[in-house]
Formats: sequence, C-alpha cells, structure tokens
Amino acid sequence: MKKLLDTSISRRSVLAAGAAVAGALAMPSIVRAQDKSLKVGVYGGYFKKSFDEHIFPEFTKATGIAVESVAEPTGEAWLVQLEQAARAGQAPADLSMMSQTATLKGQASELWTPLDSSKFKHFGELLPRFINKYPDGRVAGIGAVAWYITLVSNTDVFKEAPTSWAALWEPDKKDKLGLLALASNSFLLDVTAKTFMGGSKALDSDDGLDKAFAKLAEVKPNVRLWYRDEAQFEQALKSGEIPMGQYYHDVTGLAIADGFHVRSTFPKEGGIQDSGNWVLSKASKKVDEAHVFIDYMTQPSIQGLMSRKVGTAPTLERKVLDLTDKEFAAVSSEIEPIIPRYDLYVSKADLINQKWTELIVG
Repeated sequence: MKKLLDTSISRRSVLAAGAAVAGALAMPSIVRAQDKSLKVGVYGGYFKKSFDEHIFPEFTKATGIAVESVAEPTGEAWLVQLEQAARAGQAPADLSMMSQTATLKGQASELWTPLDSSKFKHFGELLPRFINKYPDGRVAGIGAVAWYITLVSNTDVFKEAPTSWAALWEPDKKDKLGLLALASNSFLLDVTAKTFMGGSKALDSDDGLDKAFAKLAEVKPNVRLWYRDEAQFEQALKSGEIPMGQYYHDVTGLAIADGFHVRSTFPKEGGIQDSGNWVLSKASKKVDEAHVFIDYMTQPSIQGLMSRKVGTAPTLERKVLDLTDKEFAAVSSEIEPIIPRYDLYVSKADLINQKWTELIVG
C-alpha cells in the first residue's frame, strides 16, 4: 500500500459507537485501568498517521489502554532491532506489524511470544492464511494488515482490460511494462508458477525454480522499468509512458478517483496478496494488553474501519464484514489470491536473489 504507506514493506471504516461501548464492556476490568499502556510498532508515513488518527484512539476509548505508536524502520531493520533488544531483555515495541518473511525469521530465535487464540473472539473467522504458526502449531502471529498487487494498465493505451497475468508476456507489451525490482516484493515467481506451472507447488524443487526463472526471463524484453521508486512508476502509468505493469490496487484506486485514466485488474489467477502480522516480542511484559489489542483489531467492525480509513484488505471472512460491495472491491477481491511462498524467500533467499540478479534484472 504505497503512497498511502511508507515504502519498502511496504506498507504499507467507521466504527459505530455502540460497537465501541460493547467492546469496552466485554474487556476484563484488569485491562481497563487508565494506567495500562501498549507500545505498538507500525509502518511509518501515511500508514502510521492513519492509525494514530482513526484506529488507536478508538481502541483506547474501548479498552482504556493507551497506545504509544512507534514508526518502524523499513525492510528487516526492525527485526534486527527487536532481536538485539530482546537479548537485553528490552522491547522497543510490545506488538509490531511484521512482514511475513521477517515473522518467519523471528521464529528461528523464538522471538515471538506465542499467542493464546482462545482470547480472540473472532479467531475462527480469520482467513487461515492470516494465522502464522510455529512448526509445532503455536500461534506466532495474527494478520494485522493486507494489501493487493494487481495488474494495472492505462486505459488510453489499452482499451480493454487484461484478464490474465499472461498479458505481461504478450508481444504487444514490448518495452511497455513497469515491474517491481526485487524477487521478495514483486512475487513474480509466484505469478509465473500460478499462471504457467499449475500453482506454487511447482516451486518446491530447485528444478521447478529453474523452470520458473526461465519462463519469467521471457518477460524481460517487455519491461521498460524495474522499479523500486513507486512514485516513478505511478507517474509513468498515469501519463501512459509505461502503460502496464504491477502495482498496488488501493493506490491505483486513488488515482482513478483523481480522474486518471488507469485501471486495476484482478486477473483470473488472482491478485497478489501480501500482508503483515501482529507479533509480540518475547521481551514484552504486556502480554494481557497485547491479547486485548489483537482481539479488538480482529473484530469485523474494526476490520471495516481499517478498510475504509487506512485502505487495508480485511483479514476476516467476507460474510462477517460490514463492508458494502463497493467498499470491499476498493480494497479486496472475491477471486482467490496468489499467496507468496514466503517460506522459500527465507529458506532459499541466497539462491533466489542470485538467480534474480543474474537472470531477471541483470
């Protein structure tokens, strides 16, 4: 969720008064005391500003727990800081939004305090992909926010919307594409596997990875820009200079609302859904407050609030949400998404990054 959110992880709606009151009444009295507080790490920029303005104050009203928000540095720098601090018995933040790959890396050192799912009233309504578990089944993280990367295009240049990610490989797209520059945030290997190889299981073997890289390399003549600067691609998309590529569904929607001739398409193979987790530092002493926070954030009404005010895709089943069809479409899709193979971006990081540099962007 960019421009809406800080870049890199990059990432990167109205609560009814009755729901807030009901939430407050349901909270144990021990955590409604005014001296209760919680440090929460969130992605910076517009994203943090939106949470500070629209989300955290409502949580404090409902629970009496004060929130001190902490702007996380981009990339995995925050993971390193949390690990170093935990070794000293300190927690720069109690709860943090953490990327999926960083969540997995933190598991290796048991950095995350396991969460008690019985304390989350809507745990059973969370989509399974938003429950991160240790190998032994303990819950390491709960989906905090999600967003989509879709197939975007300039409607002046391409009159008809594409229907498949395969459009990126078509000859008429030569020198017309803008694609994300890193294997670990473009997820184009996952797109290739879903579009041409029957699904992500094709990436399980080194031979499958080699075939995916070979197929993805065929798209290179069509790529004008491998971008890290999202604003650069956004401007080129709006002007028609680079009329197609992959970009963030929510931000493209903002451009459409501003009158630009662009579209966001969920291909038949699904949009790419990326997300971040709520994780609890093992050095934190605020275990009770953290569980109250996650319980609150996974309420359907709060998921709706975040979709409307922050632009995030909900982590709960569609049927329990209070979003209208239009509100839901602004941030999500009913088409089954492409879920990146985060496990591979951790376990085979060196191999993937080497091949990516040599074969794709080199």
